[in-house]
Amino acid sequence: LIGRKYDDPKIQQDIKHWPFKVVSDCGKPKIQVEHKGEMKKFAPEEVSSMVLTKMKETAEAYLGQPVKDAVITVPAYFNDSQRQATKDAGVIAGLNVMRIINEPTAAALAYGLDKNLKGEKNVLIFDLGGGTFDVSILTIDEGSLFEVRSTAGDTHLGGEDFDNRLVTHLAEEFVRKFKKDLRSNPRALRRLRTAAERAKRTLSSSTEATIEIDALFEGVDFYTKVTRARFEELNADLFRGTLQPVEKALADAKMDKGSIHDIV
Repeated sequence: LIGRKYDDPKIQQDIKHWPFKVVSDCGKPKIQVEHKGEMKKFAPEEVSSMVLTKMKETAEAYLGQPVKDAVITVPAYFNDSQRQATKDAGVIAGLNVMRIINEPTAAALAYGLDKNLKGEKNVLIFDLGGGTFDVSILTIDEGSLFEVRSTAGDTHLGGEDFDNRLVTHLAEEFVRKFKKDLRSNPRALRRLRTAAERAKRTLSSSTEATIEIDALFEGVDFYTKVTRARFEELNADLFRGTLQPVEKALADAKMDKGSIHDIV
């Protein structure tokens, strides 16, 4: 949303997926919310600045001293106006934005992949987030010179999609067991989603997760188990789908798998 016009086809496509209302204000997208009983409109930069303000406070609490200077990361595919808008958000948050850098570059730096380099190194960054998926290929040269060779990904693939699959599976199980359909009840669905997300995290370290929700819908308690194998089966096509952007990134960078030295 940030750094784009309201009538941008990408925004018009994304609006359908968002749980909040986006309106046009002189051609710019604004997020409309009710705050203390009155309707307010916020620019994406303002919302971003609220997140940055919170991060500034967190950093200050941890360090025990004021924080003024900041380096802010953005997705590698951000255009100039999106980068500028992110910089503006930093200024609104009271930060001196020293530089805007690409997220995959920051990831490579965090892992020290630019250290003790002889010649150049090609790195593939695989970033599967909560709602988006990004693949980037970087070339790092001696002297910590980073070049983004290609980016690919899916703006609608991430942890939330895995949660959705599990929620659908559990809701169907509830119908089978109790002949009651909770899918029309927002509160029951929200509680089911919270439990599903917790189960997903448990399955990272265990092969089985237990779900227990008291009085989930019409007074019915819901107890069930889900195995890691079942979770993987529910999401098999989504997991396989992550390979497509990897292949596209390699093709765009004119590289094959053998030319990649490191994967983050």
